[in-house]
Amino acid sequence: MARTPDSALGRFRELLRIPTVSLDPDDPEADGSAFVRFRDTLETLYPAVHALLEREVVAGYSLLYRWRGRDAASPLVLMAHIDVVPVVPAEWDHDPFGAELVGTGDAAEVHARGAVDDKGSLVAILEALESLVAEGFTPSQDVYLAFGHNEEVAGDGAQAIVEVLRARGVRPSLVLDEGGAVVEGALPRVVVPTAVIGVAERGVMTVHLTARELGGHASTPPREPATARLARAVLRLHRRPFPTRLVAPVRAMFETVAPHTAGPLRHVFASIGMTGRVLVKVFPRLGPELNALVRTTAVVTELTGATGANVLATSARASVNVRLLPGDTAASAVRRIRKVVGDPLIEVDVVSASEPSPVSPWSGAAWERLVAATRSALGPDVLPTPYIQLGASDSRWFTEISDHVYRFTPFHLTRGEREALHSHNERIRVGSWLRGIEFYRDLVRAS
Repeated sequence: MARTPDSALGRFRELLRIPTVSLDPDDPEADGSAFVRFRDTLETLYPAVHALLEREVVAGYSLLYRWRGRDAASPLVLMAHIDVVPVVPAEWDHDPFGAELVGTGDAAEVHARGAVDDKGSLVAILEALESLVAEGFTPSQDVYLAFGHNEEVAGDGAQAIVEVLRARGVRPSLVLDEGGAVVEGALPRVVVPTAVIGVAERGVMTVHLTARELGGHASTPPREPATARLARAVLRLHRRPFPTRLVAPVRAMFETVAPHTAGPLRHVFASIGMTGRVLVKVFPRLGPELNALVRTTAVVTELTGATGANVLATSARASVNVRLLPGDTAASAVRRIRKVVGDPLIEVDVVSASEPSPVSPWSGAAWERLVAATRSALGPDVLPTPYIQLGASDSRWFTEISDHVYRFTPFHLTRGEREALHSHNERIRVGSWLRGIEFYRDLVRAS
């Protein structure tokens, strides 16, 4: 089978057409046939990898590969996830599982659910390894591929892989999962493309706010129905966000980009030890990404109430998605939510919670290996910098067995491409994706 950029793109598109939408973790009868088809297709498209690497299926559909190197003591783990979030086809300009190619050359775009999140990385990893295996390359250390099947629903796939590795005494020297990308314009007045590499990620929790009443007919509402009480609580939470503060990785990020920043902000970023308290007050006004870097966020995502239009709700509930900045905890967040809501009749219940991850170092051998691969494959003008990963990923489970867990998607993404994640019209430019393959090749070849 030819291994050319065009054939690589063809394999990518073929895998994007398999609708591996996350399975409902509460439904034991959920149809996993798409995941089986995806697994079988990988075996067909990447014969060299599957002939040499050891592969096992974990937790039903997750995949763990081992490429034996010259040293098994400090392996490299490359992560990605197989599942994708659901789609609303009517919102898309192209078939979300058609993997349509729009345009020509490197600037052409592949439109598909999963193009970036996260089959883009998964397929790029396999393309890199297939070519290295075909060349007869042997890595200096063991290389593991950890492909979880239910990252999007915080499932057990990656956790089960970690338990397998822990039981075997595997302690990786470097773990890399999805995360930041090469971006431009995300940081104000920074004049070079920045490779924002997540050295930690925010915790994630779901909290339910619930108001209750006796119910009855909507024609005779009480003075304060459950829905009104709940609405007041939601507005209070919205109007009193968590306080802003500057955590160490964010401070390091701005110190790193300071020499590449235009105008007065160069001095402001370089002196962030003194200017940080003022900056964190300004950042929330400059966009949601900067806001999320400097505070724990809480947003209502779901509202439920009565069963009919003319029925009073006996229970009105709001689901609050909370993302915890390092230094905050689930317990401290709940205490603040209760205080802000200020209503003892509103029940505040934690449905699920995962604490912020430990912070990995942005110096030393593992970090320098990432930096070198970034510069060699993605361009010498690209500036690697530490970063707080804003969303949750499967990598948080790997912090239990490694002190060097990083989150970086090796693609140059425009603002529009980033905004399409978990939304409609997800897409990636062909040239950006192909350079990502080179990044993984260079990372594996480094010793």
